Amino acid sequence: MPNIQSAIKRAKQSEKRRLRNASVRSALRTAVKTSERASAAANDTHVIASAYVLAQKKLDQCARKGIIHRNAAARKASRLARKRNAARIQQPS
Repeated sequence: MPNIQSAIKRAKQSEKRRLRNASVRSALRTAVKTSERASAAANDTHVIASAYVLAQKKLDQCARKGIIHRNAAARKASRLARKRNAARIQQPS
């Protein structure tokens, strides 16, 4: 543990942020996995679209808050979009 008051405060703040970021990152991973599974199942276009929109929103939020890098968020969003579009093409009209 640090001895200096400002270092003690920074350690407390870092711990709070670490816990909050872990929670948000976990929610992000869940949203991305849900979107990928919806695209893989390719049953309903509305389900795929809503899961994609939620995952995209979470990615943007995490990038804005600095939880993940903005390029990483863009890369993941691009990959999700490709999977969504592939599922749309495979789905019968």
